[in-house]
Order: sequence, then structure tokens, then C-alpha cells
Amino acid sequence: MLNNRAPARKYLAVKVFLSISSSHSMKQVFTLLAVVCLVITASAQGTRKVVADKIVGIVGDKIILKSDVYNDILDRQRRGEPVPAEANCYIMEQLLTLKALVLQAEKDSIAVGEDEIEALLDNQIRGFIQMYGSKEALQEIAGRTIYQIKEDFRQSFTERKKAERMRDNIVQGVKITPQEVKEYFDKIPKDSLRFYESEVEVSQVVVYPKASRDLEKLAIDELNDFKRQVESGLQKFETLAKLYTDDPGSKESGGRYAINRTEKSWDPAFINNAFRLKDGQVSPVFKSKFGYHIIQMVRRNGDDADVRHILRIPKITDEEINEAVNKLDTVRSRLIAGTINFGEAVAKYSDDEIAKFTGGRMQNAQGGSYLTMDQLDKELVELLAKTGLKPGEFSKPTPFTDERQKKGVRIVYLKSRTEPHRENLKDDYDRVAQRALELKKQEVLEKWFTNKIPSYYLMIDDEFKSCGTLNRWMQYAVKANN
Repeated sequence: MLNNRAPARKYLAVKVFLSISSSHSMKQVFTLLAVVCLVITASAQGTRKVVADKIVGIVGDKIILKSDVYNDILDRQRRGEPVPAEANCYIMEQLLTLKALVLQAEKDSIAVGEDEIEALLDNQIRGFIQMYGSKEALQEIAGRTIYQIKEDFRQSFTERKKAERMRDNIVQGVKITPQEVKEYFDKIPKDSLRFYESEVEVSQVVVYPKASRDLEKLAIDELNDFKRQVESGLQKFETLAKLYTDDPGSKESGGRYAINRTEKSWDPAFINNAFRLKDGQVSPVFKSKFGYHIIQMVRRNGDDADVRHILRIPKITDEEINEAVNKLDTVRSRLIAGTINFGEAVAKYSDDEIAKFTGGRMQNAQGGSYLTMDQLDKELVELLAKTGLKPGEFSKPTPFTDERQKKGVRIVYLKSRTEPHRENLKDDYDRVAQRALELKKQEVLEKWFTNKIPSYYLMIDDEFKSCGTLNRWMQYAVKANN
């Protein structure tokens, strides 16, 4: 751990800003409320120069420091990144907006739980640890302990979450009518309408065949042998993981993961077995929903830990694959006959736990149901191409290998397929409606700010008086300071 009294040559700068839109209008700035910008820089020449701090803005009892505005700009320049003209003006506007929403959230007693903020902080720290390989590397780069880094983030995360809650509260009753959607669409210049590649809506019922007892025993015996080699000093755990693990996500790092006891995304069996271990200890072989594992505890600190693991997935033979195909053949017959709908089939037969919450529907990164071909796995693209599946049809049960390298069998339901086309209301109503709704919410937010800004105590330093984007704020700040 880096001694905090030693002169640090590496720094972690954390700032929270509202997102800057391409046109930088206040209306558009309100759309997205917070982006956490992490800048990690290293100086071989000595201490990094930072802006001398002073208060350059106040909203109610919320202050804005000069460093909040300018350090991000300095970091961009230091990295050779482009800096927008009048970036200081736009960042100041974002910060004023953020502070106003936080102030109003506190006035309206909009609560943000400590547990919620703690979970966000833990998740952020885990992301940094994954990025830099270990807690020690992160602490050295930051020149701060993990606890200090979390405390540096705490106010920013809390304010961001309060601002988001306040924004949601302001626009929660905003609805959009079909007539408003049409009026919005009609105002879009025809040559500016979006172009969409071919997209599909697909759902699937997935069955993962169970390996035979003999092959399960082989995987267990292999892991017990790996455990013996590590504990006897014949091999390093990370070497065996790189050679033999069936987990592609950790193979290159020697099976290493940063985990947290409270994070729900981890398999419970994995977490429970990991946190029984002392530093350096190797677990017995255990089973999770992914296969069989052994874990080595690298280092533990409370609910956080660095571990290594080796995953072995018992081999699936053609016999087990054929059994799954026969099972899903029966399900497909019922789907075609209409004696069961697809959502019921997913709930009753699918081994994909996440799919059960979506009725088997595959989703894009934004949670939407439309996927382009490059968002589908390669085997699914090939299935759609080879079978010529049409909207409303169900594929035959087809073997595949998922992203975790598990072999499965699935029935694919093609709900819809679009051809490449220019945006129109018939094919793209939901997407157009969503954009129209967001614009309406922005207008409601702008009206809310127009009414609220005069009621706040505002101070804006004279160095921002030439910022045209701050005129709405500046006129009331001048009055407040007279």
C-alpha cells in the first residue's frame, strides 16, 4: 500500500458533470444528467499542476469550485484530446444544472439510500481493479487507499443519483399521444430521417443438456489433481488456469477476478466458496450453474476479494444433445399446434434463467428488442440464413455453443424482420415515439427550470460573464449579488 505521506507521482482525478450535447443547448443538456469522468494520468517530472481553487458558483447552499470546471479541460489538453470551444461555459452550465436539481431534491425530501450509494461505489472500485489488475496497482496509480478513493467519489455519486431522481420526479407524468408522435415525425426533414439496417426480433427456448456421471466425475478428478499440484508447489494456480480453465473471460489473466460478497451478479455457490477461504488457500471442488470450479483466494479485504479460479465444464456427448433435441421437438410441436405460447414454453422448459424474465426475448445493449445481425451470435446468424426462417415461425431444435462455451439446444422464434429502410411511422413507430417523448420531457424540464431558477440564490464568478449559455442563470445571479 502506498504511503500517503510520500510524494505521489500518479494521480486519480474524479469529476462529475452533466453530459454535453452536440449543440450544447440547455434543453438538450437536461436529457442526460450525469456522466462520471475518470482521468488517470502519470507525471514523470513531478507533481501535477492543478487549478488553484476558489468558489466560482453557488446554487442555494451548493458550491462549485474552479477545479470542478477546469481540471477536466487541463486533463484533456494533457492527453492531446480536442477541447470544445468555450468548454468552461458548458461545463459550468452542467454543474449549475446538477446543483439545482440536487438542491430541489433535498428540499422535496427525495431520498437516496446509503446502501444504494455504497453499491455504486463498490461497483466502480471493482471496475477500476479489473482495469488495473489489482487493488495495489489502483492504489499506486491513485496515490490513495481504496477507502479514500471511495470517499472521493461519494459526494459525486450521491449528487448524481439525487439529480437523476429529481429529474425522474419532474417528468414522471409526461405522456405522448399518437397525434404528437406524428407531428414530431412530420417536422423531421426527409433527408434527415434515420436509415436502419435489417433488424430482427428473436426469442429462444434454451436447454442445456446434463453431462453423464462419468464425464462429471472426470471434470471433478481433474480439478482435484490441479488442487493437489498447487498445494504441493508443483504448479502455480495461474499457470494451470491459463492452460486448462473453460472460462474464456479469465483465461488470459490466469483465472483472476475481483469480487464482492454483496454483488448479486455472481453465482451464489461461487461467492460462498470464495469467502470461506483464507489468503492463499484453495477451495475444494464445487459446482455452480456454469460447471465445476476450484478457487484460490489471492487477497481478501472485508467484502472485497481478489481470487483465481479454474472452471471445468463436463463434456456433452452426442447422446445428451440428441435427448435435448427430442425434448424440444415435442415443445416445438405444441408451439405450432398452439397448445402453448412461447412465453409459457420459456417459463416451463428453458434453462436460461435471464430469458425467463423477458419471455425468451433477446435484447440489445439498451434493453430494446430490435437487433442487427452483428448483435447476434454467429451461430444464430447462420441459423437464420440457412433455414430461411420467416416472421412468426419456429426453428427446429438446433445445437449451439453459448458465450460461456456451454453446449445447448434451442428453438428460435423469429417475431419480426425488417429490411434496410429509411425511418417511417409504420415500421419504426415505437422508436419515433420514444424520441418524441424524450423531447417532450426536455420541454417540461426547461419550463421547470425557467420557473425555479429565480427562486434560488445564485452566484456566478465574473470570469464566466461572457458565457452566452449562462444568460438565463446570470441574470438572476446579478440580482442576487446586488
